[in-house]
Amino acid sequence: MKQAKKKLLLLPSLILVFVLILSACGGNSKGSSGDGDKGSGPVTITYYTIDSPDRTYVEKLIPDFESTHPNIKVKVEKAPYEQFDSKLQANVAAKNAPDLTSHFGYGGFAEYYNKGLLSDLTDIMKEDGFKASDYGIQDELMDIYKVDGKTYGIPFSNYVTIMLYNKDMFDKAGVPYPTSDYEDKTWTFDKMVEVADKLTVRDDDLEKSQYGVDFGWGEFDMRPAYLGVKVYSDDTWTNGGKPSETYFDSPEAIAAYEKFMGLIWDKKVSPPPAWSKSVSGQFGDPFLSGKIGMSIVGSWGLASQDQYNFKVGVAAVPYSGTDAPRSVLYVDPLFVLKDSKHPKEAYEFIKFLISKDVQEKSIELSGGTPPINDQAKDKYYNSFAGVDPKEIKNVYDGANKYGVESFNHLVANYSQINELFINEFAAAQNNTKPVPEVMQGIQKKLDKLLERVNK
Repeated sequence: MKQAKKKLLLLPSLILVFVLILSACGGNSKGSSGDGDKGSGPVTITYYTIDSPDRTYVEKLIPDFESTHPNIKVKVEKAPYEQFDSKLQANVAAKNAPDLTSHFGYGGFAEYYNKGLLSDLTDIMKEDGFKASDYGIQDELMDIYKVDGKTYGIPFSNYVTIMLYNKDMFDKAGVPYPTSDYEDKTWTFDKMVEVADKLTVRDDDLEKSQYGVDFGWGEFDMRPAYLGVKVYSDDTWTNGGKPSETYFDSPEAIAAYEKFMGLIWDKKVSPPPAWSKSVSGQFGDPFLSGKIGMSIVGSWGLASQDQYNFKVGVAAVPYSGTDAPRSVLYVDPLFVLKDSKHPKEAYEFIKFLISKDVQEKSIELSGGTPPINDQAKDKYYNSFAGVDPKEIKNVYDGANKYGVESFNHLVANYSQINELFINEFAAAQNNTKPVPEVMQGIQKKLDKLLERVNK
């Protein structure tokens, strides 16, 4: 058992307490009673998820749950990622809502909460004597999905942002590996660019070219936060994820975006979009091609390590030189929907999924889902052949300490905001318009969008 450390992030909490965690509390998994609705026969709850192997593994856990909860049956409903939100909304509108799910689609917690889709689990948890420490969940992570002290979601996985690096490419260039220690402040953004330059081979021949770094830190609207630049007004975090103002055309934000695009077009150490598309293959990940030295991605990238035909290391996201966050956290919770006819039974299933043994089993079944339960994390750190578990632990400790929860979970109507950015920011990525012009255009369109959707 380790002493928990925490630090509030530069973004105030809304609902949402943005927290950073150093380490963990321990605790024993709490058994589930499996009461169901005794006397009236088994009840069936519906779990709604993405139709992909890293999500549908839950189906393999259901027999164990049902054997210990004979009065509860679990049915899994699935949808492709692109249809997840629309199908859920259609089912809710048709009075056919599932009992529990998560924000697996484009929409996030703030959007679900503002639409009144979520059950307040506070009373059920209080009646049951729920303690986060019994499930190895740090209190700060539990706070993310509280509103005014009421709990609307219970975390079950803990993705962070990491840097993957190609050891073979470093070895060939004779460049030392980057550190996994977030406390080493010599590992800076500028140092990363210096290293990336040594790894880059600039050649018009696609087969001969390679790039030093692919800096995919968060979604486009999150990038300035890495450099300490605010793009959403502070009230965003206190009024349900609805900003009264945004600052994407501020001089500071424009400078931040120019710095990131400068990696591609000025320093030429990062790949242009067309190059990435050419080498990505069926999985859409240019790092898999072996032609990228360092890639800053979500920790789901670790799950692909068995597909790499080169040795892989894990390092810290470089220090930006400010107190800005260095990792984007993706703490996925499980929600019981407000229209659930069996909220207590759905809650029992959640407790089952976050218990130590089930979290450990889930790592293997899913191909690498990072557990929320600290008691299961050693299993996770040792799950990736060829990758040093100490590096993974170091990166997780640092990311949770210096990270910030992803904006897509905290900003309302995020799917529309994200779509706007993807469409409009392409001109900057492709260098067909100067960054200031692109950001001024995004700001104008975003103003109109938020005026319409946040009425």
